[in-house]
Amino acid sequence: MKPTSLAAAFALLLPAFASAQVQELPVRTNKKESNYKFTVVKEVGTTSVKDQFHSGTCWSYSTHSFIESELMRMGKGEIDLSDMYIVRCNYIEKAIRYVRMMGKTNFGPGGEPHDVLNCIRKYGAIPQSAYAGNMPDGKPRHNEMDEVLKSMLDAALKLHEKHLSHNWLNAYTAALDAYLGAPPEKFEYNGKTYTPKTFAQYIGINPDDYVEITSFTHHPFYEKFVLEVPDNWAWETEYNVPLNELEQITDNALTNGYSVAWAADVSESYFSFKNGLAIVPEKDWDKMRKGERDSLFTNPGPEKTITQLFRQEAFDNLSTQDDHGMQLTGIVKDQNGKKYYIVKNSWGTEGNECGGYFYASQPYFQYKTIGVMVHKNAVPKDIAKKLKISQ
Repeated sequence: MKPTSLAAAFALLLPAFASAQVQELPVRTNKKESNYKFTVVKEVGTTSVKDQFHSGTCWSYSTHSFIESELMRMGKGEIDLSDMYIVRCNYIEKAIRYVRMMGKTNFGPGGEPHDVLNCIRKYGAIPQSAYAGNMPDGKPRHNEMDEVLKSMLDAALKLHEKHLSHNWLNAYTAALDAYLGAPPEKFEYNGKTYTPKTFAQYIGINPDDYVEITSFTHHPFYEKFVLEVPDNWAWETEYNVPLNELEQITDNALTNGYSVAWAADVSESYFSFKNGLAIVPEKDWDKMRKGERDSLFTNPGPEKTITQLFRQEAFDNLSTQDDHGMQLTGIVKDQNGKKYYIVKNSWGTEGNECGGYFYASQPYFQYKTIGVMVHKNAVPKDIAKKLKISQ
């Protein structure tokens, strides 16, 4: 074929080739008949949505989901880890702390992401297939268990013999196992036998690779401090950075294929899992009519500008509290270019039309974030240097 003919043929093929390469990105929304149109900027791999049901174990479900995404990122495939094994381990650690403090510290079902990593370090890990936590229908019900366990500890602290009984921990553990089941010392997984410790070695998660970061002005920036929330019963420290850098860290993580464990307040009326959306409307909620409120979840509108001071005031006056643990799995933008985070929840898949996920706006993240956990390599290098994080 002559060169001129070849050029002409290529010119004819070029439009078809270009149209095949330029494909429209899929558009998502928060619910049917909503005018929110989300285009995915970045999304990481996740395992299936779970249901914490009647238990205060969001910290375990969300952090395990975070770790499972880490395992996928590391090329280890999908591994469903036992949320209840680490819950059981934490109940033991909480009991020991509560007794040593003579009951003058928090004892309850809540926790933080570091609780999962601390227990993996000390107790190991177990796959879901080897330890489900005594849930016949797959749904935890812990209300009675929580009351019974605390009453046992309070009874032991009455010191009837003028000292603590030698049997208190054995009795407490027996009651815990009556509710959750005793974990196996050994189990089979993919044709091999493991203990919790050797299985933790197999999955290869190094707890020292992960950092927790927050943003509050009542402590110095670029230092660590004990975050004063009840669920931080272990008194672990978090790095403190300005709000804009907390957002930079989160975005850098997601953009580079890391997910984010997210602790936040979900008590506001403009947080609506049912509607698949968490926003901060510009107009105060109590000054809106019902129709205006309903419209918030179907029509994108202006939101408040969140400052460091505004955020701090909400934490100081307790309108922002450490309510819930979730996983950030991606970033989307709406038709107006506004940023939202894709959030994986642990309230099952039936509660909304997003399959158990929802979308949190940039202002909501800025306003209601308590803290995040990320892999240390997900922190931008300039911020890591300020925090003296070795990467």
